[in-house]
Amino acid sequence: MTPHPTSVRPYRGVPAEQRRARRRAALLEAGLDVLGTGGWATATVRGVCSRAGLNDRYFHESFTGLDALLLAVVDDQAAQVTDLITAVAARSPRRLRARATAVVSSIVDFLAADPRRARILAYEFAAGPLLQERRRQIIATLAGIYLDQARELFDETPLSETDLRMTALTVVSGLWELLSAWLRGDVDTGRDHLVDYIVALLLTTTELAPALDQRLH
Repeated sequence: MTPHPTSVRPYRGVPAEQRRARRRAALLEAGLDVLGTGGWATATVRGVCSRAGLNDRYFHESFTGLDALLLAVVDDQAAQVTDLITAVAARSPRRLRARATAVVSSIVDFLAADPRRARILAYEFAAGPLLQERRRQIIATLAGIYLDQARELFDETPLSETDLRMTALTVVSGLWELLSAWLRGDVDTGRDHLVDYIVALLLTTTELAPALDQRLH
């Protein structure tokens, strides 16, 4: 029988795939650290690997280059946010104010809990075309969640599907900018008032739907 290649043999009882997954997770954490502290302009493969406690040769096992790691870090954080939103919404009551309060509170707390996330949202997304494109994609995903929630919470809405989608993009994009400004310190208000304001804005937006539809027609 042909022996298994060394690369797939267990090492100290840990299978090769599990070791690779651990190394990738360590590189993602190191990438988050670099992106969320000094910024991506300071990133190098050697620096990321040093933070991860790995030899440089392991970097290209998981990523084709620094840009690939950058996008993976952002995608990982975005996935955590979307998973959080859907989980909180699923366990919240089918009442607009209660669900909006639960979801908005969880988003604000998620961002504020880690200064690295705050810095990425507040500064790094404007730093280059790669993250600007990712911002567009993330906003589109969040707008889709907004639409799903609107369809679940309202039996019917006077707005057409196109107008409802434009509303979702407007609201999500505006809240992205508001949260970025708050995290930078450009908006002087506390966490609780920020949450209350966003919830009130969301409620008011739904109340504007009939008036908006009337103006459009």
